[in-house]
Formats: sequence, structure tokens, C-alpha cells
Amino acid sequence: MSRQELEGRVALVTGASRNIGRAIAVALGEAGASVLVHAGRDAVAAEETARLVRATGAKAAVQLSDMASMEGPSVAVDAALSTFGRLDIVVANAAIRPEASIDTVSFEDWRRVMAIGLDSAFLLVKAALPALRKSDQASIVLIGGLTGTTGAKERIHVVTAKAGLMGFGKALAHDLGPDGITVNTISPGLIETKRTGPEPVHHANRSNPLGRRGTPDEIAAAVCMFVGPNARYITGQTLHVNGGALMA
Repeated sequence: MSRQELEGRVALVTGASRNIGRAIAVALGEAGASVLVHAGRDAVAAEETARLVRATGAKAAVQLSDMASMEGPSVAVDAALSTFGRLDIVVANAAIRPEASIDTVSFEDWRRVMAIGLDSAFLLVKAALPALRKSDQASIVLIGGLTGTTGAKERIHVVTAKAGLMGFGKALAHDLGPDGITVNTISPGLIETKRTGPEPVHHANRSNPLGRRGTPDEIAAAVCMFVGPNARYITGQTLHVNGGALMA
């Protein structure tokens, strides 16, 4: 993607303090977009993402809010609008991925995963719609996950949230097509990311024909493709970026 392709446009990326979210924010900045970097709590990591975006020559600002709350998504949208005056691109990447079997997961655990991984996408889109409808090239990208299609051990709540995102994206594409707003989902496979805890249980059984894990930059490249000017006829799709672990 060239430097000019997203010039003058504004993007909001949730969960952008590290890993895939950070890579997406930086790639959008490299393409010329101003970026609102959202994070839940880690202001230091979010400011580092913003610094990396600014290093590309793009503008960036940081906003912290809890995506599990009713207000968190709208606060992020308001921050983008008050800072940059418009909003063209929304990337719903915020998620948590705890492990628990059906025997041990509590309803509170279930609800928090749903609130951050699925409910926040709904609230984010609702808050952003007035601004997106003013854009002539608006795009929404949802970040799902391979397990939303395949399932996974000890991730019943996470899998359900990711599967819900894919359905949400398809329904949104129907509703927002008349407005010229594209909606697509990216479903990453195993990605090399920095983790604070142990390797997830289901990773032990994952392999792919390419014999390696993907990188956050490879997910970011897919996002840039979907929001770029050459993808205006693509909507309602789920793109599996997983090295061939799932061929759909």
C-alpha cells in the first residue's frame, strides 16, 4: 500500500497497545491515515504504539477505556472525532482470551469475554455509524480468530465470541451496503505474539502447510487491503490468514 492511499483518513483501532493491534495501527499510519490508538489500561504500551505511528509521519492519539463497559466504545469514538474531526476506518480488535473448561468457567467470566470480544464491536459500530456515513470510503474490519471456525479446547467463551463476530460482520455488510460502508472480518491463525502467560492449550495441536506461525504485520497487511481504495467491492467476507491451517 502506498503512502497516499489512506491520506486524509482517520482510523480507530481498539486493543492497539501491542501485538496485532499495534501492527495494524502502524500499518495504517504508514499508508497515511491518522490513528486513534485505543487500549484498555496500559497507557505506556499505547503511547509506544502512538510513537511508532508518528514515526511513519502520521498523526496519532491515545485513548484508554474499558471495552467491557457500555460507555467504553463510544468514548473511543468520541476521542477520535474530537481529535481528528472525522472517522473513516474502524478496526475492532479488542479481545481477551482466557482458558477455562465448561466445568470451571463462571457466568461472570463468560460475560466479560463476550463484553470485550463481541458486545464492544456492536457498541463501537453503533457509536461510529454517524461519522462513517459521512465518509465516502468507510470501512469496518473485525478481527476474529481461527478457533471461531474450528473450535478449541478450554476456550468455550472465546470461541463463541469469535464465531459471533463473523456472523455480526455478515449481517452488518447487508445493513450497511446501501451506505457504501464495507464490513469484513479477518480470522488470524497462529500468530507470533508476546504473551504474559503460558502457551494456550489448543496451540499444541495446530499446524499448517507453511510450517510456521504468522506475524502481526501479515494481519495488518490484510487490514490495509480491506480498507484501501481497491477493495471497495469486497464486503461481508471472512479472510482466513492462517498459513493454510484452514482452507475455506
